[in-house]
Order: sequence, then structure tokens, then C-alpha cells
Amino acid sequence: MIRMFHIVSMLIAAALVLASAGPIAAQDKNPSPGPNLPQEKKAVVLAAFGTTHSTGLKPFLEIKAKVEKACPGTPVRLAFTANAVRQVWQKRLADQAWLKANPGVPQDVLNVKTPLAAIAELQNEGRRLIAVQSLHIYAGEEYADLKSVLEGLASMRTLKPKLKPFQKLALGRPALGEPGVRHPYQEDIAAAVKAVQLHLDLARQNGSALVYMGHGNEHYSTGVYVEFLEALRAAHPDVPVFLGCVEGFPGLDAVTAGLKESKARKAILLPFMLVAGDHAAADMCGDEADSWKTALKKAGLEVNCRQTGLGELAGWQDLFVRHLLEAMQDEGF
Repeated sequence: MIRMFHIVSMLIAAALVLASAGPIAAQDKNPSPGPNLPQEKKAVVLAAFGTTHSTGLKPFLEIKAKVEKACPGTPVRLAFTANAVRQVWQKRLADQAWLKANPGVPQDVLNVKTPLAAIAELQNEGRRLIAVQSLHIYAGEEYADLKSVLEGLASMRTLKPKLKPFQKLALGRPALGEPGVRHPYQEDIAAAVKAVQLHLDLARQNGSALVYMGHGNEHYSTGVYVEFLEALRAAHPDVPVFLGCVEGFPGLDAVTAGLKESKARKAILLPFMLVAGDHAAADMCGDEADSWKTALKKAGLEVNCRQTGLGELAGWQDLFVRHLLEAMQDEGF
């Protein structure tokens, strides 16, 4: 009887504790969202592979200016995903002789950070609505890593929802899009075809084939280059167009075989990269035996090698701005 009395007493006490803890239990079950933040809490990070060439900075700065115009009052930071590229700029920042010989390089380039560090700095400033726009060509290795970082940040939880580091994070897709149903990448390819109209006109006027050299990935190759090439050929059937990669598929052998079959006598060689950096200078236009220019000359073609990246095309810059605005809209910024 005494034992039963103790059991009943314990049950009553437990019930009273639970009753008094009601509001906390309800809060755990249905956590209230953090406070609605004003628009000035937004920020943008432009994430690119990067370049060590001072002359190659122009496209990045022009894209940044366009984003600032499209998002007035929103801070826009530049970030480079390539470790080796950032290390070069870090050394230059401490090199007074180099700085004197190269005036005008913006501080956000000299102090360029990883996308993660740029995001963390903005969050530390109170920005909790952060959009990251990829400046990559397609959804390859660099973009996959960038997306993984954003997903990791978005997965962070705190005991109190209002203390969560980020309210919302958005990621804008690369120029040629990414797999998915929200924004079909075929539409991005079609837009990219229109963006390079100037290159096709140039080849047509010179009676030349147009040859693009992309970067690619040996271990993360996709068919998007081939799809873009087919779309380009369909839109401009009168111009022989070829696209190969430094790494992965399709390679230089496929390009030279296609040129031979087309019986082209002249070729305009352009980088299918945002900026004309080391790959364009050495792998594409270099005088070495293994450069693309040398290979095409050996194949009997007259080669016009042009070191101008896709980022110098206004239409290509606009691709990134549109993808950013769509990503922000998708996430409800």
C-alpha cells in the first residue's frame, strides 16, 4: 500500500513538472523562427576559380559592377576557389615593389579569400541572407565543392533558432547551368549560345573555323561541353565549330580530327574560359610543341590565336547576373 502510494505520488509530481514545462515543450516541438531581417542584411559573394594575371581581372570587376547595379545597397565580395591562385595574391600583397609596379589592383583582389571565408566575414558583419554566385563555366569539380560548402553551412542548427548563423543561403548556378528541373540547363545552354554570337560573327567574317579550348576535369567529365557544341552548330550551321578540353573529354585529338574532316584551312582559337589566364597563354597560344596552336599549325591550318576570355562578353556576364537574381528569388530573398 505504501509502495503504491509512493508510485502514485511520483506520477502526480511528474505530471506537475510536465505541466509547468508546457511552454518549453511546445517551443521545442514548434520552434519559432528568428526575427524577420531587413533587406540590408543581404550580401553577395562571387565565387570564381580566379586568375593570377592582373590583366585578367577585368571580367571579374565588370561582373561585380553589374551585380552591384542589380542589387543596390548590397555588399558584393569576390572570392577565388583555387588555393594556388589566392597564395599568389597573398604574396603580392606583401610585396611593395610589385604593388608599386602594378597600381590600381583593388583591395578585394589583393585580400581575396575563399568563398567560405568571405561568407564567414559577411556573417560576422551581421549579414544572414547570403547569396553565392558561381562564376564557373559548368557544374564541374569546383562548383561541386562550392555547393557542398553551402549545403554544410545551411545544415547548421542552434539550440535557439534565432541564433542560427544564417537565415537563408542561396547558390546561383554556373553559366551552362546544372542538372535539375527548376531551371533546365538546356535553357542555359541556349542562352550561352546567344552570348557568344560575337565569336561566331568573327569566324564567319574571316572564313575560319572557330575552335574553343575549355578546361574540363579528367575525373569529373560531363557531356555538357558536347551539348553546348551541338547547340552552337545547330544555331550556326555555316561555321565549322569545335570545342575541346585541356583535361577530360573531348580532347585536342577530337578537335584536330574534326578540323581535318571539315577541310578547314584557317582557325580562330579562343579560350572557353572566363578569363584568358595561364592555360590560354601556355596550353593554347604557347610556342611549345604540345600547345594547341602548334598542333593546329602542324595539321596545316593558319591559326589566329586570341587570348580573350568569355568573361569579356557582355552577354556572358549577364548570364551570371540573371542566375544570381533567380537564385535569390528562389530562396525568397
